[in-house]
Amino acid sequence: MDYVSALVPPVVMAVFFIGVIRVIVKTQGGANKAKEDAAVDAALARAEGAHQASVSRDA
Repeated sequence: MDYVSALVPPVVMAVFFIGVIRVIVKTQGGANKAKEDAAVDAALARAEGAHQASVSRDA
């Protein structure tokens, strides 16, 4: 019975991991895709702007 108790945690973790991956794959695209893409683009633009400001200030 020790082998069962040794195998349960990895099996449970694998099941949850597969569930998370399935949720991620299912939520890609759809009605919110454009809104999510715009939010990511805005965040990247802010980060790039902050990086450019720090580089020009250091020079």
